[in-house]
Amino acid sequence: MKRIITLGAALLGLVTITTAKADLDLPDASQLAINKQRVGLTDITITYHRPLVNGRKIWGGLVPLGEVWRAGANQNTTIEFSDPVSVEGKPLAKGIYGLHMIPTADSWTVIFSNMSSAWGSYTYKQEEDALRVEVKPRPSEMEEALEYEFEDLKMDSATITMKWEKLAVPVKITINDAEATLTNIRNQMRGRAQYEWQAPNQAAQFCLNKKINLDEALKWVNLSIQNEERFENLTTKADLLKAMNKPEDAKKTWDQAIAKTTPAQLYSYGRRLQSEKKDAEAMEIIKDVAQRYPSTVFGLLANARIKSAAGDFAGAAEEAKKAQAAAPSDQQKNNIKLLIDRLQAKQDINK
Repeated sequence: MKRIITLGAALLGLVTITTAKADLDLPDASQLAINKQRVGLTDITITYHRPLVNGRKIWGGLVPLGEVWRAGANQNTTIEFSDPVSVEGKPLAKGIYGLHMIPTADSWTVIFSNMSSAWGSYTYKQEEDALRVEVKPRPSEMEEALEYEFEDLKMDSATITMKWEKLAVPVKITINDAEATLTNIRNQMRGRAQYEWQAPNQAAQFCLNKKINLDEALKWVNLSIQNEERFENLTTKADLLKAMNKPEDAKKTWDQAIAKTTPAQLYSYGRRLQSEKKDAEAMEIIKDVAQRYPSTVFGLLANARIKSAAGDFAGAAEEAKKAQAAAPSDQQKNNIKLLIDRLQAKQDINK
């Protein structure tokens, strides 16, 4: 059908003729990448496009020195933190930030902008900065495509490293592990976790290990004991009371714990102390296991550890062989065999 438009209508502007442009969805030369890492309970997500070197001069060429660069290609490179963090020792609130960089020969400025939806750095404004930090670049192996990696991962930190061509730019991110985890624990303790023994005991253990919020930890471990009195939560309470300088209460609670213990539990408690580098306390517990339960698997293993600590590897190996013979399962026998091998190689099995 042919549409007829009158001259009067056209003159009055009642009809507007537009031409719509349809863009094809084609592959990007600089392809999209998303890299995500959890550090503690904090999620860090980097979204960026990966330009290629493609035989070009990058630093001081394609990427000018001394000018703001988008730290990738196409639209903003963005970085998102699910919790507050510290960047190179400086605080930064949780949120999504546009990531920009200013490269120079000796040091780089890394910029976290509150504007995260711009196209590249063309409309970048310094007044929109949330944070700037200075970092040192380092030489790197050749990387054809720009990439961001999470390196040097720890419980409360990670280093985000931008690598491209033969240069790497590291930025250290630190989280407030204790505060973020405490917030998470408190939220969980308002749900079903409060009616079980394990979760409140874990909450108390976290505070004890971090040496924080001991009064709150004591409430949690008492809740755990109220739900079900066990060797595990009684020892947690005894350790808490000791940390709170209440030795008499700690001793009373420890005696309650001992009344409920098994050889396996007491031995495991000693091993946990060893893993926490509380060697003197751990050895006292291990000696107690050897004295209380001398003919059991765990009493024999305790003797092996005592002799190993004294440097008597041959004697320790003999005790471990007795424990292996008494072990009720193939898995336990195999685990003890590993200890015997170490002792025969004159290695201290307590380390």
